[in-house]
Amino acid sequence: MHQLCDMEPRVMDDDMLKLAVGEQGPRDEAGQLAKQEGILFKDVLSLQLDFQNILRIDNLWQFENLRKLQLDNNTIEKIEGLEKLTRLVWLDLSFNNIETIEGLDTLVNLEDLSLFNNRIAKIDSLDALVKLQVLSLGNNRIGNLMNIIYLRRFKDLRTLSLAGNPIAAAEDYRMFICAYLPDLVYLDFRRIDDHTKELAEVKHQYSTDELKHQENLMQARLEDEQARREELEEHKAAFVENLNGSFLFDSMYAEDVEGSKLASLPGVAELMETYKDKFVIICLNIFEYGLKQQEKRKAELDTFNERVQEAVQENQAQGRHRTAEFEEKHLLNLSAIRGESELTNIETKIAEQREDIAELSNALMTLEMQLVEQLEETINMFERNIVDLVELFIENVQSLMAQCRDLENHHHEKLLEIAINILEKIVKGELDEDLPEDVRPLFVDKDTTVNAVGTSHDTHLLKIDNREDELVTRVNSWCTHLVDKIHKDEMTRNRRRVKEINQYVDHVQGELDSLECGDILD
Repeated sequence: MHQLCDMEPRVMDDDMLKLAVGEQGPRDEAGQLAKQEGILFKDVLSLQLDFQNILRIDNLWQFENLRKLQLDNNTIEKIEGLEKLTRLVWLDLSFNNIETIEGLDTLVNLEDLSLFNNRIAKIDSLDALVKLQVLSLGNNRIGNLMNIIYLRRFKDLRTLSLAGNPIAAAEDYRMFICAYLPDLVYLDFRRIDDHTKELAEVKHQYSTDELKHQENLMQARLEDEQARREELEEHKAAFVENLNGSFLFDSMYAEDVEGSKLASLPGVAELMETYKDKFVIICLNIFEYGLKQQEKRKAELDTFNERVQEAVQENQAQGRHRTAEFEEKHLLNLSAIRGESELTNIETKIAEQREDIAELSNALMTLEMQLVEQLEETINMFERNIVDLVELFIENVQSLMAQCRDLENHHHEKLLEIAINILEKIVKGELDEDLPEDVRPLFVDKDTTVNAVGTSHDTHLLKIDNREDELVTRVNSWCTHLVDKIHKDEMTRNRRRVKEINQYVDHVQGELDSLECGDILD
């Protein structure tokens, strides 16, 4: 393996990076000026650090816009320190001492990766490189031909180098790769011809067909999972997730030890089944109502955003028109001033131009104030509407949750009635069937029985109350944060616009001032 034995291992520090950036910068006058004033690392697009005997990758976090990084012919043992280089497209780590592929999880834009001549034994940990087109892994220690199957996930991979690995000595090496990576164009720097692809496909058809079938099944499962996640996010956005079924009901009994025991009593199973059916219907009503209300809130927000956008665009158009008229006149006036020889006339024209600038400033500021007032009215109207929608949603949900509590109270009364009846039969010795062993302790006396049923009841009510409180808290929080953000965004927009106007006015005023000074000096 390649080593730089005549040099001491070096640390990748600021001095090394500054020197490399300076040496690789432009050689013209602009380059010399940049070298004197210093080049910001964040502005560097390409960095060459080969043959530096670098042992460890470090201090690259400032190169946030780097596209190309050359680290070949060093003594690097581990891929690390690259997590901030998210815009990297080309990376060369060839001729190092790397044993494991790692540390590439954030390089989602990487297209070309060279790990040629290292000590890598397994191809893995490249999942994030969804844009990978060129992969060089020649002269490593990859010995398992089946490891190639991992590369099927990279749909854009067109060039692959594996020569110099133990797998390259396999008799079926080229055919296997061509069969399992059918979109590959170049293998070991040689173009794959159509005839080779056809032979490879025929030879490995059974295995590749089975693999494709498994991949399709896996893809279908992933798509289903993704669809379920997206659906859950939609339900969360409506604040009614897990209310489209028996989840809330089941959760009431999940931690209800007494309730689970009491469910085995004669007649309770039928009672619970009726209770569950009615309870789930109410939950479904909440769920469906929540989705409809979410659509109304979304429509309200979309309408608001459209009104804001229309108002801003119309105001900007008026501002551009007013500015264009001014600039046309401004350029003519500046030309006239430059061509005037009489000082009195120059002073008069400059004074007139100052009045035009002041008039423009007032006009643009007036337009901005009109927009502020218009948007304030639009925002206040939206705030009233969205608050009304949220309050109506909460009111109706609380009414439906009250129905859940009524069902629970009714179930509690019926369950208590059954339990007391069984207790009386036990006391009289009239119970026809034996109770399960874990249920008997609940019927030693009336207080124990009543407490068991009551504890179960309290658990259920707490679950219902908690779900209601969670929904109300979240929707109120959403509403508050949305309205606050809208007000904050408008303040930011207004400040930015006022700053733009002032900067423009200062610019044209500066042009006039410089012209005035020049003419007076002349």
